[in-house]
Amino acid sequence: MISGGIDIGGTKIEARLFAADFTTIERRRLATPKDDLAGFMAVLVDQVEWLQNVSRSKALAVGVAFPGLIDPGTKRAFTSNLPAGGHAIEYILAEKVGRCLPMINDCQAFALSEANGGAGDGFKTIVGLIMGTGVGAGLVSGGALAERLNGSALEIGHAGVPQRTLAPRGLPLWSCGCGKQGCFEQYVSGPGLVALSKFRLGEHVTPPELVKRANNGEANCSAVLTEFIEIAAELLLLIQLNHDPDCIVIGGGLSAIQGLGEQLSDALGALRLGEMRPPALRIARHGDSSGARGAAMLAKKIMDEA
Repeated sequence: MISGGIDIGGTKIEARLFAADFTTIERRRLATPKDDLAGFMAVLVDQVEWLQNVSRSKALAVGVAFPGLIDPGTKRAFTSNLPAGGHAIEYILAEKVGRCLPMINDCQAFALSEANGGAGDGFKTIVGLIMGTGVGAGLVSGGALAERLNGSALEIGHAGVPQRTLAPRGLPLWSCGCGKQGCFEQYVSGPGLVALSKFRLGEHVTPPELVKRANNGEANCSAVLTEFIEIAAELLLLIQLNHDPDCIVIGGGLSAIQGLGEQLSDALGALRLGEMRPPALRIARHGDSSGARGAAMLAKKIMDEA
């Protein structure tokens, strides 16, 4: 049975139609409106209707991956990067499309996808870590999402970077959209790496440009990347100490950095606590389709069990 998934990101809202084996049949990307709820919801509804039209089924199983917290009771959203904060978008969407569509945190969707036919195949406990516009993670055990009190993902992007990491480097406590300071998201996301580059180099440098310049022998750019890796390794250590997974799958735009897995593995090894065995580090197999893929998996499961 075919199914659909929608992945809401900071820059794009992507809809994908999947075959029964969760390979992509068709996809469509639209820019994410960032200024008002009405514009945001209009694009989301448009993507749902597009999936129904291309599948020729108004009853198509469609899941939505959302970047933030959704309260399981009120359905109100908490998000740092979208105009949906404080609104019950699951209810609003249901009213506009005429049916309820399951919503899942994008990191949970990513982890679910990579644990089933992805880079996490063969591992029992998987954390899917997204390092893109934001930073967050999802936890899967035995191929299924781990049940959690608030139904939330691992909001580790909003944990604070240790002072032992920031202070010796002279790095400031940068403010986060969540209202706090010093969150990991401000240092190891895409915008975080740009901010780190700006702080060290005095100029705006995108991550791809930074990597290119480092590969061309610019030592100051290589130093920024090394600092980024060392801070990200502290995040991996936090995951290990709290969840002890046997595999961490890394996705998001920054996962495209060449050699990222190997560099993070070495940096994590330097932080190892006692004789703890490190988790396997893998780069996502399904790339930027994993969020929509995981959302489609959830929607199909719910429909099959109904």
